[in-house]
This record gives sequence, structure tokens and C-alpha cells, in this order.
Amino acid sequence: MRILRAATVTATVTALAVVAAGCGGGTSFDDGGSDDSPGTLTYWASNQGPNVEADKKILGPELRKFERQTGIKVKLEVIPWPELLNRILAATTSGQGPDVLNIGNTWSASLQATGALLPWDRKNLDAIGGRDRFLAPALEATGAAGKDPAAVPLYSLAYALYYNKRMFQEAGISKPPATWDELVADGKRISKDGKWGLGAEGGQLTNNIHQAFALGKQHGADFFDRTGKPTFTSDGAVAAVKQYIDFMAKDKIIAPGNAEYGQNQSLRDFATGRTAMVLWQAAATTFAADGMKPGDWGVAPVPVPSGTPGTGRQINSMLAGINIAVFKNTRNLQGARKFVKFMTSDTEQRLLNKTYGSIPPVKAAQQDPAFNRKDTRVLRETLIRSAAPLPQIAEESQFETSVGTAVKDLFADAAAGHPVTTASVKARLAKAQQQMAQ
Repeated sequence: MRILRAATVTATVTALAVVAAGCGGGTSFDDGGSDDSPGTLTYWASNQGPNVEADKKILGPELRKFERQTGIKVKLEVIPWPELLNRILAATTSGQGPDVLNIGNTWSASLQATGALLPWDRKNLDAIGGRDRFLAPALEATGAAGKDPAAVPLYSLAYALYYNKRMFQEAGISKPPATWDELVADGKRISKDGKWGLGAEGGQLTNNIHQAFALGKQHGADFFDRTGKPTFTSDGAVAAVKQYIDFMAKDKIIAPGNAEYGQNQSLRDFATGRTAMVLWQAAATTFAADGMKPGDWGVAPVPVPSGTPGTGRQINSMLAGINIAVFKNTRNLQGARKFVKFMTSDTEQRLLNKTYGSIPPVKAAQQDPAFNRKDTRVLRETLIRSAAPLPQIAEESQFETSVGTAVKDLFADAAAGHPVTTASVKARLAKAQQQMAQ
């Protein structure tokens, strides 16, 4: 899923699952849908482009193409990320939702728990070409383990390390760092005279979670045990969060002002030569919009503790992306399946993912040369080799809010010059774990 999205939603999905099961106002989710309205579909698309209007221009021709092929008219609404989850949750309680919708892949298990989404069992998957068309890692982020997927992968993303070539050259650095020790060393060489080694979005809960999760994997932490119980205060989780905060508190390679960043300001700093490196999902289009040329920046895999990124099974990114789902009470079940098949077809996957700068989760579509450029190749190989999905649990949104806030508060401590110790990190994470239990 895109970084800027609704991670601070206050309603818990677990509670909504109970409400949805007994709530009136719309077709019951137990009926499995119907075909009472075969000529139309409503589609809630997520805002993938620079703005909502851009998405309408991108998707409009494709929806008209689908109408010509099937006779089904699609009513499109593009919903900004800060609004999307709340809109979906409201629809799960009322029963008044769209036929088809995009969801952040980290929400899959949470929304699955509401019972509102159509399960993609073998019959439904076969109707869109079969499970084997999709990358296995992308399918891991479609719902809880052992259950039929609640959605189908649509756009896939991963993190990479972007670096400013001019700033590296001026600092005498010949290649991007492969390990965290190298990143810190490079960052310290750059961090002077108003310039900084690494950018961060300390005020953005989602980005905080993504970074803490990947570092946690490198420290042997999963944040939850096999039963779904939170383990935020494990040694690995504490070490991971402290390592991230120490880039500002101890290593001094992140500017203190980044503690308040939450609207992608670190990308602007990168484009204007104030910050030399950022850890980000597909960023090429944003850099272009900020006036950078492709030759101004480079891209490399996110560093690992030791060795070479992308070798073995060293996780260095959460598996980000967008899934496409169908509300179970749709009045055009056959049409909804046809639309998902259309959107995940090889042709549409190539076209839409090229446009949005994401990577197709459909294997055949990845053969397009556009996904073998230096930047897209790094993202694609990370997805295949070294990305892992966030925990697919019903309480995932609470996890993002509680731990994301803990990281935000720790960045604020670092920016204010307060000591950030193992004990203080553990205390913040203990508070987050208590919030999960409430």
C-alpha cells in the first residue's frame, strides 16, 4: 500500500467484525451476493496517482474498455488514502458498499474478519485465471493464513534505498551502502553544513511501522507470536526500534526536524539536495515531479546487517501493495468477477503498473521491459526475494497505530535531545502492547 494512508483510524476492526455480523441496513453478508443488477458495477479505487483527478484520467479509458468488452458500466469513485479505510469500515457495518474496491494489502486480514468480503476460493480464483498467475509473496498479503484470500493482488510495492548521486560524489562515496554499518558511515560523512545523510517521516505512523517491521525481521522479531499475541517488548523488537531511532538520536544522520515529517517532506528534502538517502517505495514519479532527472539519483536494495542485500533470505522490506476485493453482498457477482479478471489481466497489469510505478503481482506482466529498469528491477527482485507481509491478523490496524505512535514519540524524544535508551524504547513498546489489549 502507499505510504500515506489511514493508519490512525480510531475504530478497531475487531469490534466492527462483531457489529457487521448483526447489523442491518443493506443486504446481509451471508447471502453470497446476487446478479440482480447485471448491467452496472460500483468501484472504489484507491488514490494511486498524484491526485484523484489524475486517477480518474488513468482509469477512465480502461473502464470504458471493460464496458465495450462486457456491456457492464462501471461507476468509479477514487477515494484518497486518508479516507479509504474509514469509508470501507462504515460500509462493512451498514452493508451499503461498492461492488468492487481496492484495499491496502495490510488491511486484508482485518477486513476479512468482518465477513464483508467475498472469499477467493478455488472456484473464484479459477474464474480469473487461477492462483498460479500471481506471485506467491503477494498472495501472502491477502488474508489470514489457512483461509481463502479476502482479496486479489493488484499493484505490488516494496522499499528501496534511493540515493542522491551528486551528494555521494561530493562526499567521496563511490557506491551505495549494502549494510547498515556502511549506511551510518556514509551518512556521517554527509551530515554537515545543513546536509543530512538519511531522511525519515517520523510523524507518519505507517512509515514507522514499515521500517520497524523490516528491521524487526532482521533482529529475529515478528511482533506477534504464533497465537497472535503481541510481543512488542521482545529483545528483537526493542533492538529494531532502537536501531531506527538511533539514526537520529545516536548516529546523527537524520535531521531532528524529520521527527515531525508526515506528508512525504523527506522526498522534497532529497530532491532539493538537503538529504542524501531515503528508504521509500516507488519514488521515481515523485522525484520527477520535484524536478529531478533520472540520472540525478540511484537506487539500491535496502541494507541488511551483513553480507549482500537480496541474497539468502534476509528480509529488507515489508511487502507493500494494493489488493482488489469484492463485497460479498454485491448485486452483480458475475460482473464483479469479470471486472477483477479484467483488472488483473496481463494487459491491464502491464499498463496500470507502468503508469503508477508499481510492480505487477501477475507473473506474466513482469516480462515487460518497463519492469527491468534499474529502479523497477530492484523493487521487483526485492518483492520476489526479500520482502515479507505485515502480520495478517485482525488487529493489524491497531498494531500500526500503537507501535507507529511509539516510534513517533521516540523520534520526538530524540529530536528534543532526550536520551533514547533500550529501557525507554522498551517502555514505549510496553505501552503500545497494553493498548492492544484494551
